[in-house]
Amino acid sequence: MGSYRQLKVWEKAHALALAVYRTTQIFPSEEKYGLAAQLRRASVSVVSNIAEGAGRQSDREQMRFLRIARGSVHELECQLQLSKDLGYIRSGTWSNLDGQAQEISKMINGLIASLVQQPGRRPPI
Repeated sequence: MGSYRQLKVWEKAHALALAVYRTTQIFPSEEKYGLAAQLRRASVSVVSNIAEGAGRQSDREQMRFLRIARGSVHELECQLQLSKDLGYIRSGTWSNLDGQAQEISKMINGLIASLVQQPGRRPPI
């Protein structure tokens, strides 16, 4: 398959994780170990599980890690909504980050679907 770094979904998830880190730098200090940390962990989980899944030997294992990544994307979307509603991030920033998360979720869903439909064959991600 090649390196996970060549995967478009990994590139997008990596960019989102970087954006989340930058965005949470301005959160109130009382959120340093709260919501800011949760957002960072969720974004790192997405990109890490995509990478780990790409390194697995079977479609079944890859799907497992993609499903974990998908769950982390949904967790991230929820936390971004909370951050916006609490006034920690501006609506425009939220819209951008949420849009990226939704795109990654769709890409992950597509990968999972392609693995389900083509057992034994790894698709180009």
